[in-house]
Formats: sequence, C-alpha cells, structure tokens
Amino acid sequence: MKYLIIGAGGTGGSLAAYLAQDGQDVTLIARGSHLEAIQAGGLQMKTPHRGDFTLSLPAFDTDSYEGSPDVILQCVKGYSVDSTIPLIRRVARPDTVVIPILNIFGTGGRMQAELPGVPVLDGCMYVTASIEAPGIVRMHDKLMRVVFGPRRPEEFRPVLTAIADDMKNSGISVVLSKNILHDTLRKFSFISALASCGLYYNAPAGEIRTGEGREMFCGLVREMEAVAAAMNIPLQTDILAVNLNVLDGLQPDMISSLQRDVEQDRPSEIDGLVFEPLRMGAAAGVAMPLYAEIAAKFGFAL
Repeated sequence: MKYLIIGAGGTGGSLAAYLAQDGQDVTLIARGSHLEAIQAGGLQMKTPHRGDFTLSLPAFDTDSYEGSPDVILQCVKGYSVDSTIPLIRRVARPDTVVIPILNIFGTGGRMQAELPGVPVLDGCMYVTASIEAPGIVRMHDKLMRVVFGPRRPEEFRPVLTAIADDMKNSGISVVLSKNILHDTLRKFSFISALASCGLYYNAPAGEIRTGEGREMFCGLVREMEAVAAAMNIPLQTDILAVNLNVLDGLQPDMISSLQRDVEQDRPSEIDGLVFEPLRMGAAAGVAMPLYAEIAAKFGFAL
C-alpha cells in the first residue's frame, strides 16, 4: 500500500522511519527547512534502540504532492489540521483510509465532517520524539505504540487489518481498537493533564510528580474522568492509577511539546489540550474548576 504521512515531526517522522525501514511505500508531507533538509539529505533518525540511521524518502509540501495514496496518516499538530484538508480532498479516493494520529480528542469526527465520502478513522500514538534540527528526528526512548480504529463497528473494513499488520511488521506496537473513542479519550486524559500542569507550573515531569503539581494532575484526570462518564464513554480502568504510573515513569526533565512551543512563542496546541476540555465539560454539563483555573491563567474563559 502507498502511505502518505502528513507531518514529519516526532510522530510522523517516527512512523515514516519505521514503515520505510521495513520496505513500505512511504511519502512525507513536510514544510520549511525541515522539508528542505529531508529532500536534500534524507530523514535522519536518532534512536536509543535502533541506532542512528538515514532514510531517503520522497517528501513534498502540500501543494506539490500529486500521488494517490491508499492510506493517509494525519500527524500534524491540532492547529494545522484545517490547513491539510484541501490536500486530502485533492488526493484521497473513496477507498483511501485517513487516520488522524493526534493528541486532540475527537479529531477524526471533525475531519470526517469536512471529508464526506472518504473514510476517516480516529487514532492516537504513544511516542516520545521530536525534531532535533531540520531533517533530524530524535526518539527519546523505544516506546512506539499506535492505536486506531473506526468510531462505529459497521465502518470496519479488511484493509484496516492490513494496515495494522504493516505497522506490526515494521516493529510498531499496534492496536486495532474496537472502542477507539474510549482509547483516544483515555490517552487524552493523560496528555491533557500533563501538558496543562506543565504549562501552569512551568515545570518538567519530575516536578509535577510531587507536591502541588501531583495534586493538580490528579484533579485534572478526575475532571476528565467525570466528563467521559457524562459523554457515555466511561474510562474502563482506574484511569488515575494508570496515568500516575505513566507520569512516574517519565524522565524527570521531560516536558510536553505544548510547553516547548509556548516557551518558544510558536503556535501551540493550547486550545486543544487546555481549553477544549472546558468546552467538553460545558457540553456534558460537568464542572471543571481546575481546568478553568489553568485556562484563565492564559486568558481563556467560557
């Protein structure tokens, strides 16, 4: 199958590297100096488990790509999703599968409304990776797990199993989910709480693990758990215990990409990770005082 990966950062770049190294047909969409470096010298990967390697991959910007992909992996940040819709409309066929792999809950449903006639799933990814320099993506540990699936059982199609097999064969831990809304909301409950805490306290994971930061993190997870129940997507495990276990396993100096972007005055996912939970709570009739406190610090209120 022909894979088009939109976004060549920590998520898209890592996916492209694993799939291409296994011999899959992969094309990247990137931009700016990162695109220029990939076109000139390939995608350079730095990993703690596969070593450092460089892959020569076709890479284009959104205007110059003219292919016809079988699978589109949408790996841009939340604030860039809308800008990629025209590309997808132009190149997707009715049988092209579009899989958003983002931090922001509900992205697939929002994209589906803009792409009638093209199957858009939902998905998320567990990876710690980032662009180190133009053309270079560094993976900070060996974690690489993708969860994806259709929002309704009747939307399942056999090609999804083939996609999962491709990922598995390339060394990616993959789950073809039977309850993707639950699984993406579960991940969102962690990354939103972590990013919100880190931004609010201007602190890395090691500081959030103790004292006031830990209390705030726990409170945010509980607020999201209440929203999930009100949305009839109850989180089926002790989600606080699960999320605390993940938090405690992070490198002490780890910070979220949201923190990095805000610190460097770049576009960020603050709307999707910090403000969107408040909108979800309002729609579900659930009070979210801790999220409201953090959002207010950054000038947002419902």
